[in-house]
Order: sequence, then C-alpha cells, then structure tokens
Amino acid sequence: MPDSLANLASQSKHKAHRNLPACFTSFAAKHEHIDLPESFTFPFYHQPHPLCLLAAEQVQGHLVKQQDWYHNFGLGSDPHNIIGKMFGVLLVQSKHGEIGFLAAFSGKLAEQNNLPGFVPPVFDLLAKDSFFFEAQQAINALTKQIETRLKDPRLVELENQLLQTKDHWQRVIAKHRETMISNRQTRKQQRVAASPATLARLDQESIHDKLHLKALSQQQTEQVATLNHQRVQLQQVVDTLKEQRQIQSAALQQKIFEHYRFLNQAGEQQDLLSIFRHSAFATPPAGAGECAAPKLLNYAFMHGLRPLAMAEFWWGASPKSAVRKHRQFYPACLGKCQPILAHMLKGMRVDPNPLVVNQAEHKNLDIVYQDEHMLIVNKPAELLSVPGKAVNDSVYSRIKQQFPLASGPLIVHRLDMSTSGLMVIALNAKAHKNLQRQFIQRRVQKTYIALLDGLLEHDQGEITLPLRGDLFDRPRQQVCQLHGKPAHTSWQVMERDRCKVQTRVRLSPHTGRTHQLRVHCAHTEGLNMPIVGDDLYGTGGTRLHLHAFRLVLLHPDSQQLLTFSAAAEF
Repeated sequence: MPDSLANLASQSKHKAHRNLPACFTSFAAKHEHIDLPESFTFPFYHQPHPLCLLAAEQVQGHLVKQQDWYHNFGLGSDPHNIIGKMFGVLLVQSKHGEIGFLAAFSGKLAEQNNLPGFVPPVFDLLAKDSFFFEAQQAINALTKQIETRLKDPRLVELENQLLQTKDHWQRVIAKHRETMISNRQTRKQQRVAASPATLARLDQESIHDKLHLKALSQQQTEQVATLNHQRVQLQQVVDTLKEQRQIQSAALQQKIFEHYRFLNQAGEQQDLLSIFRHSAFATPPAGAGECAAPKLLNYAFMHGLRPLAMAEFWWGASPKSAVRKHRQFYPACLGKCQPILAHMLKGMRVDPNPLVVNQAEHKNLDIVYQDEHMLIVNKPAELLSVPGKAVNDSVYSRIKQQFPLASGPLIVHRLDMSTSGLMVIALNAKAHKNLQRQFIQRRVQKTYIALLDGLLEHDQGEITLPLRGDLFDRPRQQVCQLHGKPAHTSWQVMERDRCKVQTRVRLSPHTGRTHQLRVHCAHTEGLNMPIVGDDLYGTGGTRLHLHAFRLVLLHPDSQQLLTFSAAAEF
C-alpha cells in the first residue's frame, strides 16, 4: 500500500525499513507514465509539473479528510479566526531512485509548527528545549512591568491634571484676549477727541492688558512645567523598561536569525543574517524562512533526497489584502524567499527564467495614428512599454529606432507588459508635456476590454479598493485601506459565455494605479474573478486577456478632441 499523508503512522516502520525519511510520501495514484522534469522548477514564475499537480491533489485530499487537528481555513461556517494557508509540495527522488514528494505549510498550522506528514520548520521556536521560551518570558515580564507602571494612579492623575491645567489656562487666556479686543475698540473710540491726559491713561490701560496677558501665559507655563516635570520622573522608569525590552527583543531576534540555517545540495549552510546581508532589506524580514519552499528544500538536503520540482498552492479563504484563490497555484514570494532560494538552489540545474526572454520579439507594433506631434500605437501583449533590466525590446526602443528625429521622453503613459492595446507617444517635448498633463489631470478617457474567469451576476458597478505595492512580493499589488492610494474603476458587462463560464467586461479606470484593473477584478471585494490568463492574480494562460481598446484625448497642438480604438484580439 503506498504512503499517503493520512496514514503516516502506520507507514513509519515500513519507511524505516526502506531507509526513507519520515516525511517522504509515495504517490497514491499511478504516475509511472509521467516523465520526470529535466531540471528543477524556476520558483518565481512557472507552471506546476504534472507530478507536482498529482502531489498537490493528494495533499488537498488529506486536508479535506483528516481529523487529527483543526484549523479554520474559512471554508466552513465558522466565522472566527479565519486564516488561509500556503502549502507546498516538493517532488523528490531517494538515493535508491524511488520517486515521492514532501509536503509543507507556511508559518504555523493549527497553532503548531509540527504536524504529521508535513516537514518540520527549519528551526522550531516552539520546541520544549528552545531558548525562545525563556527569552520570551523575560520580555513578557518587562511588558507586564511597563503596563503596571503605565496604570500607576500617580501617573494617571498627573496626566489628567496636565490636561485639565492646559484646558483651564487656554480658556482663561482666550477670555482675556476677548477682553483685550473689546478694550482696544473702546479706547479707539475714546481717542478720537481725547485730551493728552486721557491719551496717556489709555496707553497705560493698553500696556496693562498686555502685561496681564504675559503674566497669565507665564503662570500657565510654570504650572504646566511643574506637572510635566513630575510626570517625566515617573515616565522615565517606563522609558527605561521599554529600552530594556527593545534591547532584549533585538537580541532574541538576532539569535533566532542565527538559528535559521539553510542547506544547499553542496552541503553549504548559511543563516538568515548572512543570506540577507547583501539583499535589498539588509536584515531578514519578519517570517523569512517560514515559507513552504525553503522548508521543503532544507528537509530534502538534510535527508539526502534529490529535489526534482516544486509547486505551492493556496488553501482557504482569500486574505483581505493580497489576492489568493482557494486551490490556486502561486510562485514563491520574491522578498522573503528569493535571497534564501538563491543560496539553496546554488549549483542545481534550474529551469530558465521566462521573464528574461523577449516573448514579443516577432510581434508587430502597429501605428494607429500619426502626425508631427504624436503617435497612437497598438501594443501587442508581452511587449514592454519601456526597456527592462533583461529585455531592451520595448515600445520606447522601437519608436526610438523608427523615429530617430523624435525629441523628448516619447512615452506618455504605460501599459503592463502582458496588456495589449492603445498607447500615446509624444514626438516632441512640447507635445509630451501637454499629453502628460492630460493624464495627470485625468482628462484622458481610457477604456479596456477584459475577459473574466467566471460569470458576473450584476451588469455594472464601481470598485474603489485602495492599492499599494506588496513590499515582499513585487510587482504584486495588494489592497490596503490604511496606506493604499485611492483607486477607482467602473465596469460594465458586455457579454456572458455560459458554456466557457466567462464574462467579457468593459473597464474604465478613473485612476492609474499599477495593476489596478487586474487587482480590482480578482480581489474578493472587487469582482472576485481574475482576468483570464492573469499569471499574477489568477491562472496563467497563453496571454492576459486585457486590452486597452479606446482612448479619448485632446490633440496636444490643435486641442481637438480625438477618439481612437483598436479591437481586442480575443
């Protein structure tokens, strides 16, 4: 009987006899007809290998059937503490040539680091003999002291006195200022026909009002300073405790980073601090090393298993920020995993990065409109708007070559590489300035056609989800109510294809945020249906079915209102 995640206990002796590690899982289904991959998965952009799909299906079956632990993925009726999870499978080959797979989850599952059938964490903070508990207890004790000090009745009373004193003097001084204004108006009237003696008296009254204001301000300053000095003396104890807590927390974090050590196939080991020292972050971000991918590879190298291919999928309800769909496969994250995997995959034969291949090399860039001031071009899907790090071919480079006498920046706005459709090109600096101002002032009307993966119930609507970049997984964007920039999209159904379960929609962005239309379509609080072929927020395909089909703008020289359109080729 083949191993499966659901019957690991009964298979442990059998595995030991076969000299296989505990987390090695054999395929429950026949797989001999499926060829093994020739090289390892490029982790940041790929389609899962058929054997990884088979392994993921087996893991998903285990998640549905197991009853040994409970975690609320948000798939049932329990509305509390919903946390979807990323799972990973690693296709491996034993020293004796047996093919199987390993499974892992990111972070903790059911409040645990270790669960039967899944590889353990690289470093187990929750182990009984871990230094973490003792250090955390000391930090918690400081936190309790800080909370106690902050609730000290003397400190609370001083805070209240400060507020009351400031409020009292603000009212007293405000009232005196009103009196001064009234007195000033009265003296102004009296000065009209006043004698020298009366003028002198009025000047003295004016001086007296000003001196009284100064005296009130001085009394306010002295009383507030006295109370504040008393408060600071008590607060210094709290500040000292906070400083101690910060030092201990930093030391604990440093020690944790040192204990997260990752192997590669050559047996070389590096900790998180060394791995991230030369990265963009310099120090490891929170949660680094807890993703499924590094867990899987580290376990394989530790137990002499050869990694063949890898895939990760999301299980559960989508989070409120990022776009994650139940059962959907996703690449490894760039911010947390790229530096680690660069070390772990060193020396291995890995699939080439498809993002550094020019997929639009033989595609034409059609010119829809041309005059001495501007161009309207129809960009094919997969052609960059401007040169990238690895690929120079772009709308900019082609226009620069075709129009060598054109001046200025040329590019007025951009389309995502995967998006096709109309772009405006300025042929001189004056036209560029005018056209760019129209885009900045949102006077240009842009309309897109998209094909969605699903059937929309309603016919039209508005989406206003604020967006920001995903700091740890660029270029992905996420919804963020706190720090996101406003983003507004109008949409309207054009056609529903019930056979293919797809909806063609017209999208009108009123703002121009990165990936705005893609996220607004895919996010659960948007249309909750990714665009067909969206490899970032949905399921990849032959192409992203998003096309900028209409532009309405003012000519940069004549100011004539112009409308351009180009049909979508899907």
